[in-house]
Amino acid sequence: MIKLHCFGESGNAYKAALTLELSEAEWEPVYVDFFNGATRSPEFRALNVMGEVPVMEDGDIMLSQSGVIQDYVSSKTGKLGGRSAAERREILRWMFFDNHKVSGVAGPLRFNMNFIPEDKQNADVIGFMQMRLASALKVMERQLADTPYLAGDALSIADIACVGYLFYPEPFGFDRNDYPHIDAWMTRIEATPGYKHPYDLMPGSPADRA
Repeated sequence: MIKLHCFGESGNAYKAALTLELSEAEWEPVYVDFFNGATRSPEFRALNVMGEVPVMEDGDIMLSQSGVIQDYVSSKTGKLGGRSAAERREILRWMFFDNHKVSGVAGPLRFNMNFIPEDKQNADVIGFMQMRLASALKVMERQLADTPYLAGDALSIADIACVGYLFYPEPFGFDRNDYPHIDAWMTRIEATPGYKHPYDLMPGSPADRA
């Protein structure tokens, strides 16, 4: 049984969890109490020196970084990873794009706007990051005007990576109604058998701290 150390608010953990779920792997979540400092503990740093979620355990194999976990799961299950070397490269291209331009911006933007005190938020930083995210989303919108999924005609780990933060309800400057092709793509993902919202797939949500 694969174990995924995660918490519901983490979009990066969601990428790994949704990949596990949609590939029909046998797995279970292990809750990480991030907001009470669990990732700073010596015990967690022994699992992952980077001090980040997700962390995946599969027997003797221990992996961190969502993209690495997604690659491992797709390789192990033979699902969501493309049907040729060329498709695999296209999937990786969008995953690297996500890391740098989409989740790499949306993650800290959403955190800054929702999970730190208002008096610690920087409006200039938020504005800059929203501009950067909008630019990346326009790239995805153009691609999805031509293909049903980012890397072609089939759902892949590239889609799961790039959508990782977009299903969250907390405001961070993204409204799917502003991007009709992204909206249709998200609807297709939601219609995939086994799909679950992040707060239904992993333990932990803002409601737990309300």
